[in-house]
Amino acid sequence: MTAPVKSDAKRCPVNIDLLDPDTFENGVPLDKFATMRAEAPVFWHDQPDGYGGGFWVVTRHADVMEVSRTPEVFSSWERGALLLTRAEDEEAQLEMTRMLMLNMDPPEHSDYRNIVQRAFTPRTIRNLEPRLESLANEIIDRSLAKGTGNFVTDIAAELPLLAICELVGVPPEDRALIFDLSNRLIGADDPDFAGSPDEGQLAMGEMYMYADGIAEKRRECPMDDVATKLLQAEVDGTALDQQQFDVFFMLLMVAGNETTRNAISHGMQAFFDHPDQWELFKSSRPQVLDTAVEEIIRWATPVMQFQRTALKDYELGGEQIKAGDRVAIYYSAANRDQTALAEPDTFDITRKDNEHIAFGGGGPHFCLGANLARAEIRIMFNAIADRMPDISRTGDARYLRSMFINGIKEIPVSYTG
Repeated sequence: MTAPVKSDAKRCPVNIDLLDPDTFENGVPLDKFATMRAEAPVFWHDQPDGYGGGFWVVTRHADVMEVSRTPEVFSSWERGALLLTRAEDEEAQLEMTRMLMLNMDPPEHSDYRNIVQRAFTPRTIRNLEPRLESLANEIIDRSLAKGTGNFVTDIAAELPLLAICELVGVPPEDRALIFDLSNRLIGADDPDFAGSPDEGQLAMGEMYMYADGIAEKRRECPMDDVATKLLQAEVDGTALDQQQFDVFFMLLMVAGNETTRNAISHGMQAFFDHPDQWELFKSSRPQVLDTAVEEIIRWATPVMQFQRTALKDYELGGEQIKAGDRVAIYYSAANRDQTALAEPDTFDITRKDNEHIAFGGGGPHFCLGANLARAEIRIMFNAIADRMPDISRTGDARYLRSMFINGIKEIPVSYTG
């Protein structure tokens, strides 16, 4: 489908290019998102180099929920869920990306999701928690022995990475490789990691080659892990082929560690910025643990946006979306919507009515790993509060240059105060 250029559509009320990674180099532009929600909650963002001239931007909580819960209108499969910056990327990548659950619509999406659903149920995660607690304490031990370091790489990245590697079946000694490949894939626009989309594509190829090796080992020696489940699974009576296994493996590896890493990083940064909340957290556990976790996730909103494509004409937020139009739903903006959350610009770990949509706005694409992420965040911050309560920031945070992931690359800290 090709949409015409929108000459009469509502435009952004502020001067901003949401496709430019530099826009987010110092964090999410929350003040500009606030103006968008107030003055043009659904507006047309120009993109002159292809894609029918641009896409719709959706910033209000209720509208993001509506798009997320109407997959029969707003498709992930039609043009993928990633908001690409180069027109030539779409045609080259669409066939491959459609193999990812991320880019599927029901009922196909449900068939593939069911393959690994049992690995992420609340009961499974509860059984995993003693192991997560042991890993968290090992991470704290290593960090305390160093005395100072980068909170992101020393602590925030470690537990999610170790956990997803263990669940999927990646040996612990390979976690550094997975960490590097994930950074290069997600950080394709950041010179500290990849620096170009082409280098990001190279990292993807390396991830697929690694997945090939894991598949070969599991075919020879099946184990009780997700990799084995993928190889033994069937969809409509047909087993996954190697290419399907590779893209499934990549999605689990990247989504399973990048997002929670950034939630933990943003959570610690928020506690540094709001020391009263850190003192409250330390003194009020376990009563505030669950609400604190939800507030950290809302505050971080690691995935800023996803794309959908309209399959039919549809009115949203007073604007007429046409069949073939691309629609970008901004979770980062929606999670600061004062019509949905009380005082959303306040970091409040006791927040009760926290209807955030950092895991997606409901619907078929609600985050598969939400239960695991919550457990990792709760366990990691509980361990930090117990064993390094006087942790302190020694320098400014450095943010990921990305228009997709709200990431932090570095928080210099002293682990002993």
